[in-house]
Parts: sequence; C-alpha cells; structure tokens
Amino acid sequence: MTKILIVTDAWRPQINGVVRSLERLSEELIKVGIDVDMLTPQEFRTLPCPTYPEIRLALTTPGQIARRIDRSNPDFVHVATEGPLGILTRRIVSNGGPGFTTSYHTRFPEYLSARLPVPERLTYAWLRSFHNRSLGCMVATETLKKDLSARGFKNLMTWSRGVDQTLFHPRHEPVYDLPRPIFLNVGRVAVEKNLEAFLKLDLPGSKVVIGDGPHLEQLRRKYPAVHFLGPKVGQDLARHYTDADVFVFPSKTDTFGNVVIEALASGVPVAAYPVMGPLDIIGTSGAGALSEDLREAALMALDISSEAAIARARDFTWAGTTQQFINNVTEAQTRRNDKGRPLKQIIQLRPAEQD
Repeated sequence: MTKILIVTDAWRPQINGVVRSLERLSEELIKVGIDVDMLTPQEFRTLPCPTYPEIRLALTTPGQIARRIDRSNPDFVHVATEGPLGILTRRIVSNGGPGFTTSYHTRFPEYLSARLPVPERLTYAWLRSFHNRSLGCMVATETLKKDLSARGFKNLMTWSRGVDQTLFHPRHEPVYDLPRPIFLNVGRVAVEKNLEAFLKLDLPGSKVVIGDGPHLEQLRRKYPAVHFLGPKVGQDLARHYTDADVFVFPSKTDTFGNVVIEALASGVPVAAYPVMGPLDIIGTSGAGALSEDLREAALMALDISSEAAIARARDFTWAGTTQQFINNVTEAQTRRNDKGRPLKQIIQLRPAEQD
C-alpha cells in the first residue's frame, strides 16, 4: 500500500477551509487504498500565532521532525502549509528521502500587509523560494495558477476543492425568523475577509453572519442590525445555508472559497466581486452574480434560481478533486525520476468512485 505523509500547520480545533479540505482529502485517499499519515501541531507543544491566537504553532526541532518522518516511512510527502512544521519538513525532505509537493492555500502577502507594514513583494519572494523547491505546487484555481506563474512560481498544478453534497443540499427547514430576504455570509470574521463591504450595504431584509474570529465583537458593536450567530458546523450549518436567499462573499483575498460551493450545493446563489475564487467558481455558469458593485450583485442574485446554483455545485466533487491530487503526486514522482533521483513507485491507483 502506498503511504503519503501530509504535513499541515492548520489543524483542529481550527474551523477553516484548509482544515476541512485536508480532513476530507485524507478520508477519500483512504477509500482508494492509500495509507495516509497526518503530521499536525497536535503532536507538539504549541504557542498562539500572533494576530491569530486560535492558530497554534508547533514548537519542535529539525531533529524531532526528521525522526517523525523516518518513523512514518512514507512513499511521498505533501507539505500543505508554510508554517513551522511545513518549513522544517521541506528543509529535511529537500535534502533526500521521499519526493514532496506543496500546496498554496492562503494569500499570506495580502493577509500580512492588511495587518502590518510588510511589502507584499517580500512575502511573495519568500513563498516563491519555499514552493519552488518542491516537485509541484498545488493551487485551487486557474486564476491563482496564472497569478503565481507571473510571480515566478514553478511547477504549478491544479488541485480544486469539493463539497459534501450529502450534507449540503436543499432542505425545507425554516431556520430564520427574520425579515426576508436573508443575505448570508459564512466564514472567519477577520479583516482580510473584507466583511464590512457586506455589512455596510443598504439591502432589504436581513443580514446574517456565521463564524468566529478576532473582529467578531468589534463588528457586533458597530453593526447592531446584523445578526451574528457565531460558529456553526455540520447539520446545523447546513440548515442555516439552505434557508438563506443569497450568499454574499465579499472577500478579495481568498484563493478559492469553500463556503461558496457549500452555498451553491445548498441551492443558494452567490453574490461576489469578480476576483480570484468567485471568477473560477461562478464564472459564466449563471449560479451567481459578480460585480464591482457588491450591492448590485446581491440584488441580482435574488433573481437566480436554486437549480442554477445546485447544477454548478455538481462540478465540485471530492472524488474528482482527490483524483486530481493523486494525478499530481504521480506526475511529481515522474518528474523526480526524470531528474535521475531514486523513485519510490506510486502504486497503480484505481480511479476514485464518483460521489
């Protein structure tokens, strides 16, 4: 059985797209006969990340990580994040051992510059160095691939995202006892999500925000008419999606937006800016409205049918995105072999069953 070690600094109890994606990827890889080992901060003492206290950074050493990798003895390594675990793992496997890929989930240069006076070009230079040492850097969309390619990133591979359509689907369960229409946002309540662009809109009906984050209490006080419901997961979250009329996604820095396809699968059309993520997901599908005027997009989305949203969501399955990941690993190993390095052959992987 082929064994893949996935290294991530983002892990439970965090609730975000990276964690959910890696959890589901692991489950799907196991279904198709691949042994998955997860290296996460849960194995180490941690400290809170500055400005992101709910994110725990692992306190470890190169020697500890090297021994951990030896014990795992993987055929391949995927480094999912650029935190302490990712940095140490990349350093170790770059000098020999199994081949490795990385993935680019978060636009840290934009996130960092929103908080601190750090030029984006410096952060991009470091990230470029980090990812270009790998056999391939996986990105969620073609728009992101073009953006990073223009910045000098190499060996870029597409690895999209999926949505659990057994959980997120239309229901007839009233949740909101609020004036209609319901304009919903789900996600981290933080400055980089550009949430105020949604909160300050003059819209009919009610605005609802689901999620937690460092700006939650501040925005609660500033926008008392908005209904902040805090974090929700599982069936509870799914019910709140499906009873909304429009999902408003104001972020301009997300690389994809898992919440967008969760909303679509729930039969809720999306309003967003025409930027990376929404452009790739919504595009010309008719499942949402994109405009530089977010209010205009939100009002236009009211006229979009649930059927159009659901139809677009069907293009994003976890079986499909897992097969993309497997294909990327296979391509990376072939690339490694072409460079004359030792090759641990990936087994013949049977295609993932469709959801």
